[in-house]
Amino acid sequence: MQTEPIALIFENKDHLVRGFTEYFIKLGNGKSGVFNVALSGGSTPVAWFNYLAQHHLKDDFWERIHFYWGDERCVPPHDSDSNFGIAKKHLFDHIPIPDENIHRMYGELLPGEAADRYEISLRQHLGQLPVFDLVILGMGDDGHTASIFPHEINLWNLDKLCVVATHPQTGQKRVSLTGMAINAATAVAFLITGRNKAERVREIINQETTAVFYPANLVNPQKGTLHWFLDKDAANQL
Repeated sequence: MQTEPIALIFENKDHLVRGFTEYFIKLGNGKSGVFNVALSGGSTPVAWFNYLAQHHLKDDFWERIHFYWGDERCVPPHDSDSNFGIAKKHLFDHIPIPDENIHRMYGELLPGEAADRYEISLRQHLGQLPVFDLVILGMGDDGHTASIFPHEINLWNLDKLCVVATHPQTGQKRVSLTGMAINAATAVAFLITGRNKAERVREIINQETTAVFYPANLVNPQKGTLHWFLDKDAANQL
Protein backbone atom coordinates (compact mmCIF):
# COMPACT_ATOMS: atom_id res chain seq x y z
CA MET A 1 0.00 0.00 0.00
CA GLN A 2 1.30 3.44 -0.93
CA THR A 3 1.90 5.62 2.12
CA GLU A 4 -0.06 8.83 1.86
CA PRO A 5 2.60 11.58 1.79
CA ILE A 6 2.20 14.75 3.84
CA ALA A 7 3.54 17.77 1.94
CA LEU A 8 4.60 20.77 4.04
CA ILE A 9 5.46 23.88 2.04
CA PHE A 10 7.64 26.70 3.36
CA GLU A 11 8.43 30.17 2.07
CA ASN A 12 12.13 29.49 1.64
CA LYS A 13 14.98 27.24 2.78
CA ASP A 14 15.43 29.08 6.09
CA HIS A 15 11.78 28.60 6.99
CA LEU A 16 11.95 24.96 5.93
CA VAL A 17 14.96 24.38 8.18
CA ARG A 18 13.15 25.88 11.17
CA GLY A 19 10.02 23.88 10.44
CA PHE A 20 11.96 20.65 10.09
CA THR A 21 13.83 21.36 13.33
CA GLU A 22 10.52 21.63 15.19
CA TYR A 23 9.43 18.31 13.69
CA PHE A 24 12.78 16.69 14.53
CA ILE A 25 12.69 17.83 18.17
CA LYS A 26 9.05 16.76 18.62
CA LEU A 27 9.81 13.34 17.14
CA GLY A 28 12.90 12.94 19.31
CA ASN A 29 11.16 14.01 22.50
CA GLY A 30 8.31 11.66 21.74
CA LYS A 31 10.63 8.65 21.70
CA SER A 32 11.78 7.21 25.00
CA GLY A 33 15.34 5.96 25.02
CA VAL A 34 17.60 6.02 21.98
CA PHE A 35 16.49 7.99 18.90
CA ASN A 36 18.05 6.52 15.74
CA VAL A 37 18.37 8.87 12.77
CA ALA A 38 19.78 8.29 9.28
CA LEU A 39 21.20 11.45 7.73
CA SER A 40 21.35 12.63 4.12
CA GLY A 41 23.95 14.55 2.17
CA GLY A 42 23.17 17.65 0.12
CA SER A 43 22.93 21.41 0.58
CA THR A 44 19.64 21.49 2.49
CA PRO A 45 20.89 19.21 5.29
CA VAL A 46 23.97 21.44 5.58
CA ALA A 47 21.68 24.42 6.21
CA TRP A 48 19.91 22.34 8.85
CA PHE A 49 23.22 21.30 10.44
CA ASN A 50 24.26 24.95 10.66
CA TYR A 51 20.95 25.87 12.27
CA LEU A 52 21.24 23.10 14.87
CA ALA A 53 24.83 24.09 15.62
CA GLN A 54 23.73 27.68 16.32
CA HIS A 55 20.67 26.76 18.39
CA HIS A 56 22.06 24.42 20.98
CA LEU A 57 19.67 21.80 22.26
CA LYS A 58 19.97 20.31 25.73
CA ASP A 59 22.88 17.94 26.26
CA ASP A 60 20.59 15.07 27.26
CA PHE A 61 18.83 15.34 23.89
CA TRP A 62 22.08 14.75 22.01
CA GLU A 63 23.06 11.94 24.35
CA ARG A 64 19.99 9.96 23.24
CA ILE A 65 20.48 10.45 19.48
CA HIS A 66 22.43 8.00 17.38
CA PHE A 67 23.28 9.17 13.87
CA TYR A 68 23.64 6.90 10.86
CA TRP A 69 23.75 7.65 7.13
CA GLY A 70 21.52 6.91 4.17
CA ASP A 71 24.48 7.02 1.80
CA GLU A 72 28.12 7.90 1.55
CA ARG A 73 30.59 8.61 -1.22
CA CYS A 74 33.53 6.22 -1.38
CA VAL A 75 36.09 8.74 -0.18
CA PRO A 76 38.04 9.20 3.08
CA PRO A 77 36.19 10.99 5.92
CA HIS A 78 38.33 14.15 5.55
CA ASP A 79 37.50 14.48 1.84
CA SER A 80 35.28 17.43 0.93
CA ASP A 81 32.85 14.97 -0.73
CA SER A 82 32.34 12.92 2.44
CA ASN A 83 28.82 13.13 3.87
CA PHE A 84 30.24 12.25 7.27
CA GLY A 85 32.93 14.91 6.95
CA ILE A 86 30.34 17.55 6.06
CA ALA A 87 28.15 16.61 9.04
CA LYS A 88 31.19 16.67 11.33
CA LYS A 89 32.28 20.11 10.13
CA HIS A 90 28.85 21.71 10.25
CA LEU A 91 27.25 19.89 13.20
CA PHE A 92 29.17 17.34 15.25
CA ASP A 93 32.10 19.66 16.01
CA HIS A 94 29.63 22.11 17.58
CA ILE A 95 27.36 19.92 19.72
CA PRO A 96 27.94 17.73 22.79
CA ILE A 97 27.26 14.39 21.13
CA PRO A 98 29.23 11.33 22.30
CA ASP A 99 31.54 9.85 19.67
CA GLU A 100 29.95 6.43 20.15
CA ASN A 101 26.61 7.86 18.97
CA ILE A 102 27.97 8.50 15.48
CA HIS A 103 27.93 5.49 13.16
CA ARG A 104 29.55 6.45 9.90
CA MET A 105 29.93 4.53 6.68
CA TYR A 106 33.61 3.79 6.02
CA GLY A 107 33.92 5.31 2.58
CA GLU A 108 37.67 4.84 2.54
CA LEU A 109 37.30 1.05 2.30
CA LEU A 110 36.74 -0.85 -0.91
CA PRO A 111 33.10 -0.18 -1.86
CA GLY A 112 31.87 -3.74 -1.39
CA GLU A 113 33.65 -4.04 1.93
CA ALA A 114 32.21 -0.71 3.09
CA ALA A 115 28.65 -1.80 2.21
CA ASP A 116 29.03 -5.19 3.92
CA ARG A 117 30.59 -3.64 7.01
CA TYR A 118 27.77 -1.12 7.37
CA GLU A 119 25.12 -3.79 6.98
CA ILE A 120 26.74 -5.77 9.79
CA SER A 121 26.94 -2.64 11.94
CA LEU A 122 23.26 -1.82 11.38
CA ARG A 123 22.19 -5.31 12.39
CA GLN A 124 24.43 -5.24 15.48
CA HIS A 125 23.05 -1.93 16.70
CA LEU A 126 19.45 -1.99 15.46
CA GLY A 127 18.48 -5.63 15.08
CA GLN A 128 18.18 -8.09 12.22
CA LEU A 129 15.78 -5.79 10.37
CA PRO A 130 16.81 -2.30 11.50
CA VAL A 131 14.03 0.17 12.14
CA PHE A 132 15.19 3.79 12.12
CA ASP A 133 13.11 6.27 14.07
CA LEU A 134 13.75 8.80 11.29
CA VAL A 135 15.33 8.60 7.84
CA ILE A 136 16.15 11.97 6.27
CA LEU A 137 16.33 11.98 2.48
CA GLY A 138 17.08 14.38 -0.32
CA MET A 139 16.16 14.03 -3.96
CA GLY A 140 18.12 14.92 -7.09
CA ASP A 141 16.53 16.57 -10.08
CA ASP A 142 16.83 13.15 -11.77
CA GLY A 143 14.61 11.62 -9.09
CA HIS A 144 17.37 9.75 -7.25
CA THR A 145 17.38 9.44 -3.49
CA ALA A 146 20.05 8.20 -1.08
CA SER A 147 22.48 7.01 -3.77
CA ILE A 148 20.01 4.93 -5.76
CA PHE A 149 19.92 6.48 -9.24
CA PRO A 150 17.37 5.83 -12.00
CA HIS A 151 19.78 3.74 -14.08
CA GLU A 152 20.24 1.39 -11.10
CA ILE A 153 16.70 1.52 -9.72
CA ASN A 154 16.77 -2.27 -9.34
CA LEU A 155 19.18 -1.84 -6.39
CA TRP A 156 16.28 -0.47 -4.34
CA ASN A 157 14.54 -3.84 -4.08
CA LEU A 158 17.54 -6.05 -3.39
CA ASP A 159 17.37 -8.23 -0.29
CA LYS A 160 20.16 -6.27 1.36
CA LEU A 161 20.39 -3.28 3.67
CA CYS A 162 23.37 -1.67 1.90
CA VAL A 163 24.58 -1.75 -1.68
CA VAL A 164 27.30 -0.26 -3.84
CA ALA A 165 25.91 2.31 -6.28
CA THR A 166 27.51 4.26 -9.12
CA HIS A 167 26.96 7.90 -10.02
CA PRO A 168 25.76 7.93 -13.65
CA GLN A 169 27.92 10.88 -14.77
CA THR A 170 31.09 10.69 -12.71
CA GLY A 171 31.26 6.95 -12.14
CA GLN A 172 31.96 7.62 -8.46
CA LYS A 173 31.18 4.63 -6.24
CA ARG A 174 28.87 5.14 -3.30
CA VAL A 175 27.40 3.10 -0.48
CA SER A 176 23.64 3.41 -0.09
CA LEU A 177 20.84 2.07 2.03
CA THR A 178 18.20 0.19 0.07
CA GLY A 179 14.43 0.22 0.22
CA MET A 180 14.61 -2.66 2.68
CA ALA A 181 16.20 -0.33 5.25
CA ILE A 182 14.49 2.94 4.34
CA ASN A 183 10.93 1.63 4.11
CA ALA A 184 11.17 -0.07 7.50
CA ALA A 185 11.57 3.32 9.21
CA THR A 186 9.04 4.76 11.63
CA ALA A 187 9.30 8.12 9.87
CA VAL A 188 10.82 9.27 6.59
CA ALA A 189 11.27 12.92 5.65
CA PHE A 190 12.34 14.41 2.35
CA LEU A 191 14.05 17.82 2.56
CA ILE A 192 13.81 19.41 -0.89
CA THR A 193 14.53 22.92 -2.08
CA GLY A 194 14.88 24.52 -5.49
CA ARG A 195 12.85 25.03 -8.65
CA ASN A 196 14.93 22.38 -10.46
CA LYS A 197 13.25 19.70 -8.30
CA ALA A 198 9.67 20.91 -8.90
CA GLU A 199 8.83 18.64 -11.84
CA ARG A 200 10.00 15.49 -10.07
CA VAL A 201 8.16 16.52 -6.89
CA ARG A 202 4.93 16.98 -8.87
CA GLU A 203 5.25 13.69 -10.73
CA ILE A 204 5.91 11.68 -7.58
CA ILE A 205 3.43 13.30 -5.19
CA ASN A 206 0.69 13.24 -7.83
CA GLN A 207 1.63 9.68 -8.82
CA GLU A 208 1.90 10.47 -12.51
CA THR A 209 2.80 7.63 -14.87
CA THR A 210 6.42 8.82 -15.21
CA ALA A 211 6.97 8.52 -11.44
CA VAL A 212 7.81 4.82 -11.83
CA PHE A 213 11.22 5.75 -13.27
CA TYR A 214 12.39 7.56 -10.11
CA PRO A 215 13.86 5.86 -7.04
CA ALA A 216 12.37 8.59 -4.83
CA ASN A 217 8.95 7.28 -5.85
CA LEU A 218 9.77 3.97 -4.16
CA VAL A 219 10.00 5.55 -0.71
CA ASN A 220 6.98 4.03 0.99
CA PRO A 221 7.42 3.33 4.73
CA GLN A 222 5.25 0.29 5.37
CA LYS A 223 4.37 1.12 8.97
CA GLY A 224 5.52 4.72 9.19
CA THR A 225 4.90 8.26 8.01
CA LEU A 226 6.24 10.08 4.96
CA HIS A 227 6.68 13.86 5.00
CA TRP A 228 7.86 16.09 2.17
CA PHE A 229 9.40 19.32 3.49
CA LEU A 230 9.43 21.63 0.46
CA ASP A 231 10.26 25.24 -0.16
CA LYS A 232 7.96 27.20 -2.49
CA ASP A 233 10.30 26.72 -5.44
CA ALA A 234 10.29 22.93 -5.10
CA ALA A 235 6.50 22.92 -4.66
CA ASN A 236 5.61 25.39 -7.41
CA GLN A 237 4.08 22.73 -9.71
CA LEU A 238 1.83 21.16 -7.09
